[in-house]
Amino acid sequence: MLGWPEQTKDLEEFYPNSLLETGSDLLFFWVARMVMLGEQLTGQLPFREVFLHSMVRDAHGRKMSKSLGNVLDPLDVMTGISLENLREKLKEGNLDPRELKVAESGLVKDYPHGIPECGTDALRFALCSHRVQGDDINLDVASVLAVRHFCNKVWNGVKFTLSALGEGFTPLPMAELRPQDPLDRWLLDRLRQVTEECEKKLQDYEIHQATAAIHTFWLKNYCDVYVEAVKPLLKGPVGSDAKQVLYWGAEQTLRLLAPFTPYLSEELWQRLPPAASGRVPSVCVAEYPSPQCTAHWMYPEEAQHFDFVFSVIRTLRRMRSDYNLTKARPQVFICCSQEEDLIALQSFLSPLQTLSLLGALHLSGPSPEEPGDGPGWALGIVTDTCHIHMNLKGLVDPSSELPKLQAKLKKIEKQLKGKVKEYETEENSPEMKISRIRSVMKTLERMS
Repeated sequence: MLGWPEQTKDLEEFYPNSLLETGSDLLFFWVARMVMLGEQLTGQLPFREVFLHSMVRDAHGRKMSKSLGNVLDPLDVMTGISLENLREKLKEGNLDPRELKVAESGLVKDYPHGIPECGTDALRFALCSHRVQGDDINLDVASVLAVRHFCNKVWNGVKFTLSALGEGFTPLPMAELRPQDPLDRWLLDRLRQVTEECEKKLQDYEIHQATAAIHTFWLKNYCDVYVEAVKPLLKGPVGSDAKQVLYWGAEQTLRLLAPFTPYLSEELWQRLPPAASGRVPSVCVAEYPSPQCTAHWMYPEEAQHFDFVFSVIRTLRRMRSDYNLTKARPQVFICCSQEEDLIALQSFLSPLQTLSLLGALHLSGPSPEEPGDGPGWALGIVTDTCHIHMNLKGLVDPSSELPKLQAKLKKIEKQLKGKVKEYETEENSPEMKISRIRSVMKTLERMS
């Protein structure tokens, strides 16, 4: 293929190679022969490393078999197919009538509505999201569909970024972007960490960890926190740093995603405005993000402070959910006995109010009597040294909410008497839910 035995340019550049990716079942049938023949004919091993991928099984862990009707054609997952067409494909084979009946039964059970269109990038990303070193991949179409939704989130996030940048935007060189705002610094520090993690995980062939890091950064950090926090700022006069951070957050994420979602990344990357110095013609030949390029975005203080601030935001969101506050913006007092916690909250005051949907917000240090101890105030515990007092007066009607909570409490207690399953976090356990509901009921009873 490379021109051997002639000493061609292709042979010089591409032999020996660095890596062979294959299945473990071919190790002795094919890989060993490639090694022996390559060394015999050229005096060099054809590759230095062999990466063994796992066998792809169906969602139930069964080996894909035509007789079971559980074979997933990648093209069907990419483009979608109806149940009727799946049945027709079965009949085109040479299955025994009894096997055909079993196979059709399996199709109806697994794909009652057919297979939805998921796209090439979603299938690729879903496969890369499984741990492949030593474990078989139980491929479920639902997991591919979930990745398609993630791809939609990437599309919408970049679309928002483009609208926020506006006409005439010119990105600064990465090396010159050194923002002063704590939230800007926090996001760039998270981007730096993701870049480092991706390089390490790809070098170790832990591809699923790299995809997980990118997935978490885009959804949890970029979209759910940063974009939502800067939306109010973008409506008025805003400094250039927020737009620059939005741009580089999206641009670098698309580069990180390119090996896993090449079509989506290319389409969106081409729409981003180029730097003044120009750029390469395609994201697939652009330099992959490296820790060396993002090393100047190290802001450990802002990262540590925001970890605490976000624990406050989670507590406030949980309180809003417990008291069924959908649009209301309650008055809140946050009392902290640690000066460092107060400094952190003060630094991120604007995103704290925006992401928690708060009205008037008051921060205070330790005092003999904390505000909000009377009826109509709800208490939230962030840590032993940080308490939240939320004013519910005029926002919650105890007479209408208490019956709902009592019915919910009885339902959960009934579930608890039956089969109790394992929960990932203590917060999701039935016992914790019951404790929270009783605490809410106690607060509402004091308001009655």
